[in-house]
Amino acid sequence: MEVIAYYRVSTKGQGESGLGLDAQREYVKFAAEQQGWIVAAEFEDVGVSGAIHPLERPASAKAFADGRPIVVAKLDRMSRDVEHIAGLMKRHKFRVATMPTADTFQLHIYAVLAEQERTFISERTKEALRALKVRAARGDTEAVQKISNRSEALAKGRNLLNRSKGHETQRQQADERAALIKDVIELCTLKGAGSLKMVAECLISRNIPTPRGGQWSPTTVMRVMRRLGLELNKADSVSGCS
Repeated sequence: MEVIAYYRVSTKGQGESGLGLDAQREYVKFAAEQQGWIVAAEFEDVGVSGAIHPLERPASAKAFADGRPIVVAKLDRMSRDVEHIAGLMKRHKFRVATMPTADTFQLHIYAVLAEQERTFISERTKEALRALKVRAARGDTEAVQKISNRSEALAKGRNLLNRSKGHETQRQQADERAALIKDVIELCTLKGAGSLKMVAECLISRNIPTPRGGQWSPTTVMRVMRRLGLELNKADSVSGCS
C-alpha cells in the first residue's frame, strides 16, 4: 500500500513530546518496513500548532489532497483535537506509526482518552495548587515554601523563554538582512570576484553597507556567505583573508 507521510513540529509540541522531525521519520520508516507500506511522498509543517485544523496547514492540506492514506508518527502529530480527528476520519484514511494496526474506531477511542487524560491532569494540577494555597494561608511553612519554589521556577522558565525568543528574533533578522544582498554577492562572484577580499571590495564599490551598517571586510563577507550557504574556492577564500 502506498502512503503519504506527514510530519509536524511546533515549539510547544517539541517541548512536550521531544518528538522532532528525525524521530518522526524513524517511526514512520520502521512502521512502513513492518507493514509493507511504500512511502510515496513526504510533507512536513514546521512551527505549526497542533491546535490548527490539519486542512488549514500548508503541508498537511497538500498531503490530504493527494488522496492516498496518510501516516503520522503519533496521533498528536495529526491533531490534539478530537473533533478534528473525528472529522478527518469520515473523509480520509490515515495510519499511526506507533499503532499501525489500529482501525478507525480504535484511533478515535485513543484520541478521546488522550484528550480526557490531558483534561484530568490539568484539573488535578489546579486542584493541588488551590489546596496548597489554602494550607499556606493557614500558616503551613512547607506549603509556603512549595509555592515560593513554584513561583521561582515559573519565573526562571519565562526568562529562559523570553531570552530564547530574543535570540530567535535576532537570527531571523540577520537572515533577512543577509538575504537582501545575496543577489549582489552572487553577481560579484559571477563578474570575477574570486576571493573574500575581492567580494568585499565589490560590495564597497557598490556602496552597500554590511548588515550592521559597517564596511565590508573578508571576515564579514565570509560570515554572510556562510549564513546564505554560498561558497568560494577554498584556496581563494584563504588568500582573500590574508
